[in-house]
Formats: sequence, structure tokens, C-alpha cells
Amino acid sequence: MIYSSKIGEIDLSKVTRLYPAGVVNIEGEIAEMSLEWCEMNSDKVNITHYVLVFDFTAPSEKIRDKKEFAFDTREELIECMTEVAQFFDK
Repeated sequence: MIYSSKIGEIDLSKVTRLYPAGVVNIEGEIAEMSLEWCEMNSDKVNITHYVLVFDFTAPSEKIRDKKEFAFDTREELIECMTEVAQFFDK
């Protein structure tokens, strides 16, 4: 299953984890947090952008092999997630 994207082609059959996240700035520290956490803490943190992470890292590997799509809005993230999900429905 090949997904053609703005960052190139991604072989979805090699993805070990696929997850969305919000990138937050907490007192100068930048971190990826779950969307649920971001929503629960939206009054306490600054969400700089959103990402969809395609992680290819094998469970036993220590070095991460991943690609990320960045989005300015949650709506753009959800739209991309919906597009990618169609590949898994086949």
C-alpha cells in the first residue's frame, strides 16, 4: 500500500505505528503530545502545530525511523488522517 504525499511515497505496509499528535510549547520546551492531552490542557499550553507520525521503527530498535506531516490546524490533520485511513479500509 503506497500513499503518495507531499513528502514522497510512503509504504504503509511498513508502518509499525501511525499516530496524530499536537506539538506544544510548555515554558520553552517543545514536545509531541496526544490530541486528547492537548484538548484537556488547551488552556495551559500553546499548540504550535499538529503532526501525523508514520513510524517505521521495529519494536526492538532503539533508533527511531519515522516521517512526520505537519499541519497548522487540527482540521487539516483530521483531513489527512481520513485520507490515509482509506488505504487501510481496502
